[in-house]
Amino acid sequence: MGRAFEYRKARKLKRWGNMAKTFTKIGKDIMIAVKDGGPDPQANSRLRVLIQNAKAANMPKENVERAIKKATSKDMENYSEVVYEGYGPFGIAMIVETATDNPTRTVANVRSYFNKFGGSLGTSGCVEYMFEHKCMFKVKAKDGIDLEELELEMIDYGIQEIFSEEDGEFIIYGDFEAFGPIQKYLEENHFEIISAEFERIPSDTKELSTEQVEKNEKLLEKFEDDDDVNNVFHNMKG
Repeated sequence: MGRAFEYRKARKLKRWGNMAKTFTKIGKDIMIAVKDGGPDPQANSRLRVLIQNAKAANMPKENVERAIKKATSKDMENYSEVVYEGYGPFGIAMIVETATDNPTRTVANVRSYFNKFGGSLGTSGCVEYMFEHKCMFKVKAKDGIDLEELELEMIDYGIQEIFSEEDGEFIIYGDFEAFGPIQKYLEENHFEIISAEFERIPSDTKELSTEQVEKNEKLLEKFEDDDDVNNVFHNMKG
């Protein structure tokens, strides 16, 4: 098993604490995807996957339809994806991904959170090189599929790692740029995509004391409470 597997196991993929936050995030992602590629899921591959993500999160169908409709209306908020980089307490590298209709508000909030907990907002590129940007697909298992053979077959599509989860579903990791080719392969070969997203996997991790971890966790919780924040990635061990 490679680094993606170890990272996933260590991180235990802690999701946002409340369902409303998850729905807000997916709703904004859907609106951005519709703005970029149109409201028809058949013609918009990114939207197709986001609708699957919504289904996996038990997001009501009417919420999805509302987000699509809102994105096509003239008075829709103009959301943009903005990434911030910085350091948490004790030199922990952090990447904060946001979707916002007001970058001025968002950067002020992100800076204040870093400052409050003894960290600092950095400049673009200051920690990005410490992470590998990956795409990740969660796929329903199919009878008679050998993961090693599938991995060999999909190498040309940009995949780097496949492994099974405890529930029998399997996880595919690939290059960030390989999202489209991997999605196309899975759809053409009739695999059921349960969800898909992007992750940033640290090249190396930093070990902290329990007390130091707790201080970083408080900062991460502050980010979690902000509706503009979609994801936070860090290089804290475990």
